[in-house]
Amino acid sequence: MNHEHHNHNHEHQHQSNAHPPQPAPTAALKQQAENEAHQHHHGPEEKGRAAEGSMHDKHAGHHTEDFLKRFWICLILTLPVLLLSHMIQTWLGFSIKFPSDSYVLLLLGSVIYFYGGWPFLTGMVREIKDKAIGMMTLVALAISVAYFYSAAVVFGLRGMDFFWELATLIDIMLLGHWLEMRSQMAASNALQSLVALLPSNVHVERDGTVTDIDLKDLKNGDIVLIKPGEKIPADGHVIDGSSYVNESMLTGESVPVKKEKDTKVIAGSVNGDGSLRVHVSGAGAESYLNKVITLVQSAQSAKSNTQNLADKVAKWLTIVSILVGVATFLYWYSVEGNLAFALERLVTVMVTSCPHALGVAIPLVVAISTTKAAVSGLLIRNRTAFENARKLTTIIFDKTGTLTKGSHEVQQIISSPNKLSQDEVLQYAASVQQNSEHHIAHGVLRKLKERNLPLWKVEDFNYMQGIGVSGKVNGKNVLSVGPNYFKQNNLPLPMFAGSVDRNIETISYLLVNNELSGVITLADAIRETSAEAVQQLKAMNIKSFLLTGDNENIASAVANRLNMDGFLANVLPHEKQIKVKEFQDKGEVVAMTGDGVNDAPALAQADVGIAVGSGTDVAAETADIILVNSDPTDVVNMIAFGRATYRKMVQNLFWAVGYNVVAIPLAAGLLYPRFVLSPAMGAVLMSLSTIIVAFNAQLLRKEFKS
Repeated sequence: MNHEHHNHNHEHQHQSNAHPPQPAPTAALKQQAENEAHQHHHGPEEKGRAAEGSMHDKHAGHHTEDFLKRFWICLILTLPVLLLSHMIQTWLGFSIKFPSDSYVLLLLGSVIYFYGGWPFLTGMVREIKDKAIGMMTLVALAISVAYFYSAAVVFGLRGMDFFWELATLIDIMLLGHWLEMRSQMAASNALQSLVALLPSNVHVERDGTVTDIDLKDLKNGDIVLIKPGEKIPADGHVIDGSSYVNESMLTGESVPVKKEKDTKVIAGSVNGDGSLRVHVSGAGAESYLNKVITLVQSAQSAKSNTQNLADKVAKWLTIVSILVGVATFLYWYSVEGNLAFALERLVTVMVTSCPHALGVAIPLVVAISTTKAAVSGLLIRNRTAFENARKLTTIIFDKTGTLTKGSHEVQQIISSPNKLSQDEVLQYAASVQQNSEHHIAHGVLRKLKERNLPLWKVEDFNYMQGIGVSGKVNGKNVLSVGPNYFKQNNLPLPMFAGSVDRNIETISYLLVNNELSGVITLADAIRETSAEAVQQLKAMNIKSFLLTGDNENIASAVANRLNMDGFLANVLPHEKQIKVKEFQDKGEVVAMTGDGVNDAPALAQADVGIAVGSGTDVAAETADIILVNSDPTDVVNMIAFGRATYRKMVQNLFWAVGYNVVAIPLAAGLLYPRFVLSPAMGAVLMSLSTIIVAFNAQLLRKEFKS
């Protein structure tokens, strides 16, 4: 037996001591999901970044329907403004005049400016306070210049008012923001759909009778009855019954999973044709579903390098827009001497150059990618690492539980002559290993249960990392160890009778009072999809290596069977990090896959740390990405999706910046007098660029299929 025999550091204890994101209570989840749709959340690490140019939360304090309501009211008020505008009357060849019509225009324009423009005016104040001047400031300045100039014209300043441009500009800006927020809400609807997976009522068994209670009243320790076709209300384990459960909406696994006594169930999954009695262990905030929602929200609020780049570009674009706007005003006023025309160019530049598309370009892709990934079994903790997956050149797979099933099954029990019987060898080995969480210990205990043999008490249990375990059983000193025990103590490997295929079987030696009393061999089956995953990685020009504590024969057999690029054998847990660094020192961009617990240092060292097969344990603290299922092809899917996500971000950035490169000169009057861009048309183009970016982000959904 090798280092993998007992290198699990009691996973449950580890996770309880970690500090996973604290999810909100179930009752508040719908509100959380709604909030996601209405604003860009900022994590604690971003709170002080305003001075560095992080985009301000331009929608703070306003919901999607608020923008739509303001739009409709302002649109209705815009109609009389258009009818009373002298320029519109001239264009369309009609005339509506009456005494004090200019004051009516002022009144209507004032209502539109203060009511319709309020979100932009308050947004400007927040941006200035946070020293994060952005798009809300640009819009507020543009509409303020148009309004106060027009008001001055009403009171005697020579020129033509901008009331119709002001009204249409605010209408278009409100509509554009509503469309943007609606797109973000659509991306976050996956969170709401996850919340909707939970039933509102629960059948709870108390004092021998079944009663229905509200979901919010469910507690850990309750026994719930799940009828055929019902949604499972909380995490727990089955205590009675058998059924097939659909977990696809949570794990991406399309095939229903059989659930029977002692198997785990996840809140939100759908029961099949059977009935289940479940002991609740994860109600409310402690459920896997709630942790996933919190993890997704955290990932959406965290900023990657690409997001920070977009923020910096938007900041500088805002500064350039103001400078170009002022320069444009001064130029045209000095050349034409027409204050109205110069102000119109100033307003057009500011409106047209709003970095609105930039504000949508990355956050929308982030929202779509994290939610789509989450409901497909890929949980993203570190967005920068996720985007960097496109650069990977090497992937190191931890063998047990990743490329193999990890369920070591006993193959042979060999007893030393005149020592113990086979049953006694099994009993001593199982008894000393009963406190271990390792796959091999589980395999030995399963065999003991299968033979219906009693489990003896163990005292002075001691775990030896990468070596094995020791303890006192029946008053005797008992060791269950692998080859590393003899290597560490400079002892020759003991000989034993029997034929063992060392290329397949893992050997566990049983020593009782320092004498070899027996050997148990176990084998771990390779996952059906492992070869496919390695082949697909080769097609991506990514090398794959096997990392294991098993001996070279076993490692070589698995690596060759999967056609991998190489293997690293006899690696102790603390050496995994060193092996990863050795690859990095050669210039490789490395991903490490492991279980997220005993592989923690290696996962942290890798450029991309992937916790594979973590199941419902979403608190793998050192992993950048958590794959809920144990399917190696999910690693391939993650890389492909990471590439697609980054590609969409780059496309959106290119379009958002490229649009401004063309639009700003036109707004400034570069083609005057052959072509003049009006403020309203500038707002239309700006909104159109935002819609194009949003539409392009939505295409990401089609590039990643669960």
